[in-house]
Amino acid sequence: MQYTYCFANTSLVLRLMTYLSKQLSIGLMSVTVIYLVDRWVVRIKLRNELLSPLRGNFLSFLNENGYAFTLSAQNSDALTALDLGASVADVSRLYNAVIVSHGGLHPEDLEAFRQKFVRGLGYCPPSLS
Repeated sequence: MQYTYCFANTSLVLRLMTYLSKQLSIGLMSVTVIYLVDRWVVRIKLRNELLSPLRGNFLSFLNENGYAFTLSAQNSDALTALDLGASVADVSRLYNAVIVSHGGLHPEDLEAFRQKFVRGLGYCPPSLS
């Protein structure tokens, strides 16, 4: 089972990661975070389908902080390549995707990306706040 959601800024993605780290009963398999310049896309893969009311609570959290998102064919192919074991660096290069994190919950990857991007840009765009 997987969920792909879009979030407006880094803070919301970090909030999601904190939430996921506390939800041991959902059977988290992997989380992939992609930066799309003006927003973040997060794919959450679970081992099994969630049953009610856990599913309702999970979807409520996702919908309160972001919205369901349909990936472009290119980003979908990039995620498939990651699932097949390709490295993040290779997939990022091959598919022109900014994959910030893949696998477990790695909020430090988001923080490092944000700091490096803002330092290079000279200011913090809204999507990185």
